[in-house]
Amino acid sequence: MNNDLRKVEFRGVRLAFGDRVVLDGVNFQVGPGELKVILGASGSGKSTILRLILGLIKPDSGEIFIDEEEISRLTESELMPIRRRISMVFQDGALFDSLTVYDNVAYRPRELGWDEEKIEGRVRRVLGEVNLLDEADAYPNELSGGMRRRVAFARAVVDSPEIILFDEATAGLDPPTAREICQLMIRLRDLEGVSVIFVTHKLNDLRYLSSNYMFTGEDNQAELRAEGKSLNLINTKILLLRDGRIAFEGTDEQLWNSDDPYIRHFIRMDDQRMENRP
Repeated sequence: MNNDLRKVEFRGVRLAFGDRVVLDGVNFQVGPGELKVILGASGSGKSTILRLILGLIKPDSGEIFIDEEEISRLTESELMPIRRRISMVFQDGALFDSLTVYDNVAYRPRELGWDEEKIEGRVRRVLGEVNLLDEADAYPNELSGGMRRRVAFARAVVDSPEIILFDEATAGLDPPTAREICQLMIRLRDLEGVSVIFVTHKLNDLRYLSSNYMFTGEDNQAELRAEGKSLNLINTKILLLRDGRIAFEGTDEQLWNSDDPYIRHFIRMDDQRMENRP
């Protein structure tokens, strides 16, 4: 990957909390229009990577680059313009309960000083894209879990960030709703050219993201299509963490076909979790 194609890069990142090593020499890159799925058992360091990208914590050693700028030594004020290029969708949505759906999505543009006419046009557009325009005046506690997650998605994309981070964004959702969230990620990846980093423990999400793509049809509408045998998607890559180190990095085909004992065990455990679901 050429330097001008790197949106996020970790170089030898190490972080420990006391005697517990959370990340141990982690290296990876994410380019524009690339979706990086980060897998791993609980405590393997997945969510820590997202906090490091946002500059909420700093590594003990190594370097973290956002658009070729090393951020691990920047002050809070120096980090602000970089954070404006990044959005995050949390597992619980992290919506403001006292604000309507519209005002939740409009919150960041208002912070950025957009005029209200521009805000209204953009907010209504993204709410339409997530099929929530009719819920613009509702409050979060009036919505289902899946709808709240879609509001969080709309809020994350409203100001067209270059990088979006998802922390277990489909956790607790039923399979159809989880697929809706994955389709929104595919849209970002394929139609918007956004760099997406998705932390998850669900291999079903990975299967869907790595085997479907989106394009603009003749009627200028977004269309979703399965990968098929004639196409091999290369814009979705997997990173599997084990005890703070990278146990695997590559495509989904390489993951499924790996003979590594740990990877086979990880896949088998996920299959067992799916079988035991009520």
